[in-house]
Amino acid sequence: MARLFEKTVPAPPNEYVRVECESLKSFVSAVLSAFKVSEEHSRIVADVLVTADLMGIESHGVQRLKRYTMGIQVGSVNPHACLKVVKKSASTALVDGGSGLGQVTAYNAMEIAIRKAEEVGVSVVGVRNSHHFGIAGYYALQAVKHGMIGMVMTNSEALVAYTHTVGRSVGTNPIAVSFPTKNPPPVLFDAATSVIPIGKVEVYAKENKKIPLGWAISPEGKLLDDPKEVLTRKGAILPLGGFGEDFGGHKGAGLALVVDLLCGVLTGANYGKNVKHTTDKERANVGHFMLAIDIAKLTPMEDFLERIEEYKGYVKGLTKASEEAEVWIPGEKAWLTMETRKRIGIPIHKNILKELKEESEKAGVEFNIKVLKETA
Repeated sequence: MARLFEKTVPAPPNEYVRVECESLKSFVSAVLSAFKVSEEHSRIVADVLVTADLMGIESHGVQRLKRYTMGIQVGSVNPHACLKVVKKSASTALVDGGSGLGQVTAYNAMEIAIRKAEEVGVSVVGVRNSHHFGIAGYYALQAVKHGMIGMVMTNSEALVAYTHTVGRSVGTNPIAVSFPTKNPPPVLFDAATSVIPIGKVEVYAKENKKIPLGWAISPEGKLLDDPKEVLTRKGAILPLGGFGEDFGGHKGAGLALVVDLLCGVLTGANYGKNVKHTTDKERANVGHFMLAIDIAKLTPMEDFLERIEEYKGYVKGLTKASEEAEVWIPGEKAWLTMETRKRIGIPIHKNILKELKEESEKAGVEFNIKVLKETA
């Protein structure tokens, strides 16, 4: 059994409650179903959102539910959309999401990539006309379940200031890569190409906390600490590496550009400032890029898994900066957090729980999230 561990520790704890994950998942699914989303699609979205909370990625968890219900209400999200394959070959496919929920579109696009990779070894699937899809790592892990390496990217609405510019010009544009392992957890790298995702700013705003200086800048290039200044679209997030080039901000901006080229330009989706927010009346036309590699087509699976364990041991054996430091493999903290929260519950801030209750009232759905205890 995995040791108890949480990637994030809420503070102060009396502002949180712990809730049971399956009841949270059922609640999210019921709310979406009330907005005419099919039962199957509602389950996919609910699983993606709750998985984020289980992993300690609160920025992409159930606090995002309102974003999707509002998107359906304003007409930008089509709750009845069906994925359509526009073009295909033995190893590639271009699919159109029909402006449906991004989670559903991305899940099915990766399933296509996996099936093709099983036949030919490597597959690439491009997606256009989709929406925000939550955590990229969820879809990369789909490949792991089939003994494959998964790579997933998505562009987003413009939230980030490109290096040496002000204002929002590129998205947070995350990249996720996953590798199967002999012993859990799988290796999973999942990160935005910005300093932080916008969802983290949303969480700080809902918890009435200031953001650290260095996350965002004003239209005049001044560092911001008020999350509401960012959320009103007056501020822009900085690229990974931060302001300017001294600490590699140009590298984060360059990675964001690469994601935009693969997800937006290549697929025919929007890019840069053309990508819309889920709640804008105009459809977002977000682009995704999925890649699956069948390991067994390149090297014997057992050999690969043994070498992965050797590599993990190599990293774990590196000289620590201090006695207290712990060396982590990408995805390890998220996995331990998930296993812990399955046992003791997910901490949800009371302001977010209040918002979920309001969503239940709007949808006419019973607020039946099971609270395990009042403090996190």
